[in-house]
Amino acid sequence: MRNTLAIMAGAALILMLSMLFLVLMPYLQIQGAEPADELQPYTEAEQRGRAVYIAEGCIYCHSQQPRDGAFSAADRERGWGRPSVPADYAYDQPHLLGTMRTGPDLLNVGARLPSDDWHLVHLYNPRAVVADSIMPPYRYLFETVDTPVDGERVVSLPEGLGPSGGREVVATRRALDLVAYLQALDRTYPTAALPTREPAEGDHE
Repeated sequence: MRNTLAIMAGAALILMLSMLFLVLMPYLQIQGAEPADELQPYTEAEQRGRAVYIAEGCIYCHSQQPRDGAFSAADRERGWGRPSVPADYAYDQPHLLGTMRTGPDLLNVGARLPSDDWHLVHLYNPRAVVADSIMPPYRYLFETVDTPVDGERVVSLPEGLGPSGGREVVATRRALDLVAYLQALDRTYPTAALPTREPAEGDHE
């Protein structure tokens, strides 16, 4: 009985400490963090595109959290922008931080790649713009038509990569919304610096 009480007390203590260090303290650290004036709420199209991003599982291969250069990967040197801060995610519900980097971090992809045409081609055929890409094509977000109608967005594919017979590839609303969301990912505005640490022994650039 005494051992049972000790185990229960130990488990309760561990749970309380976990709540303190993993929930309460981070909450107190970011409480009151205000977004920069340059950060605007998502538009309706960007919100729809964000839903497509989630539905298509983009978070499984892409993160949205550039890290400080003092840590194991110098994301700034990769061109992924400054380290992210809590206020960068003020309008993100749910947060899409991600933990995998099968592909590059996307928090600032809208600043790195501001061309709608590039993103549409990349979604239709990733290897058309990144030769060694392992990203799968998302061709079901597009339609192949004989003659585009007014208002349809024709995708400017490189010669030889489009459909045969003079047909054209047009982007669906889901593709356009997804690109709108990707273009909204731009956190390159200045922000207050967060505490940093010196590189620890064993860290690798």
